[in-house]
Amino acid sequence: MSYRFNGASLDAAAALPDPELDVPAAALEAPADGNGASPSGRDGAVEAAPVGRLTPNGGGPPSAQDTLSVHAGEKEGRPRVADSLTTPIVQTSTYTFRNTAELIAYQEGRYGSYEYGRYGNPTTRTCEEKIRVLEGAEDCLVSTSGMCSATTMLLALVPAGGHIVTTTDCYRRTRQFIQTVLPKMGISATVIDPADLGALQQALEQNTVSLFFSESPTNPYLRCVDVRGISALCRAAGALTCIDSTFATPINQRALALGADLVIHSATKYLAGHNDVLAGALAGSADVVAAVRSIHNVLGGVIDPHAASLLLRGMKTLGLRVAAQNCTALEVARRLEAHPRVSRVHYPGLPSHPDHAIAVEQMTGFGGVVSFEVDGDLWDTARFVDSVRLPYIAPSLGGVETLIEQPTVISYWDQGPEKRAEYGIKDNLVRLACGIENIEDIWADLDQALAKV
Repeated sequence: MSYRFNGASLDAAAALPDPELDVPAAALEAPADGNGASPSGRDGAVEAAPVGRLTPNGGGPPSAQDTLSVHAGEKEGRPRVADSLTTPIVQTSTYTFRNTAELIAYQEGRYGSYEYGRYGNPTTRTCEEKIRVLEGAEDCLVSTSGMCSATTMLLALVPAGGHIVTTTDCYRRTRQFIQTVLPKMGISATVIDPADLGALQQALEQNTVSLFFSESPTNPYLRCVDVRGISALCRAAGALTCIDSTFATPINQRALALGADLVIHSATKYLAGHNDVLAGALAGSADVVAAVRSIHNVLGGVIDPHAASLLLRGMKTLGLRVAAQNCTALEVARRLEAHPRVSRVHYPGLPSHPDHAIAVEQMTGFGGVVSFEVDGDLWDTARFVDSVRLPYIAPSLGGVETLIEQPTVISYWDQGPEKRAEYGIKDNLVRLACGIENIEDIWADLDQALAKV
């Protein structure tokens, strides 16, 4: 009898247990990564397979990002289960061992299996492998949300009494965690303008900085940080650089290749792409991801295998979706900039954006989000938002549906005018997250709504 091993025939004798340990020989030879790289080949039902190393560079395997988004982690890397084309959902909270010898082999890294659901799952691991390859990372950790990835990273990598540097324009909940939770551990922060490398240099000289953390592009003004320049300054000072690339995606920007140590995604957004799952991801060097994983295993922000499966499915069309959203957003931004009812447009693909040169240097596309200011006040802007017919009024971004929001109302209404002004949130600001609908349908709707301002 023979079994399938990544598409190749494997003689049954190769799957026989070792006579001394009574552990499958193939399992003893399978590499383990400390959190269960692959399920075991027990009784030939599922053959052990190494985590695939499909890479974006080098000879042989396909290298285009849209090809990798389809095949990475799946074409080569995961076990063949009943010759299934799609990655199976492994719905279990724990894993069994046949005997003590097999368990000891696992504990010593000679047996690539899993132990408990909080420490790993085959479906989730395949998801991590796909993101790892897309980002050109050594390892990846998927969690329950982007905020879970960000907060776990900060707790794992910044020591008590440490210091971080972040930027003025950022997601509100990230700012809230930095301002209210980290100080309880004696962790302080310097906040700089995204483009101010001089302020970063000063912060590095005046403090023992553990980490620089920023989105790029940022939310909601789509500011872009000079990832290469920032990474060089931080590396010279012994600090890590973590970039939240949610708005960019690995299709448009690969922060690790630019010098960053870590990249984070709210995978809820573009990676999953269908507004039907919450997930987060962190990718980078093996040792840094391992440090975050150890805290993650304690805190327990574990994505369930069904959510991981939805994320895997969504990523297969990542290249197609992002390409369409890039084109739509750029054209919408150009038309908005010429519209008499719009006072300002914030989009890194426009020459008028303050970080346009940086975006051109480090991005291959400018993303699907456009922020703009309506020529009017809070209620004029609300009238515009209420007049659109195609976009949904909702938070989030990156899905196939176009979404629209007024940040003052949806994210900062409880803060009051003075606090909103401190954060730079204008009453007439609108954030449009383009979906994959026809550009002319989106524009016709925006145009008719602007006419009512």
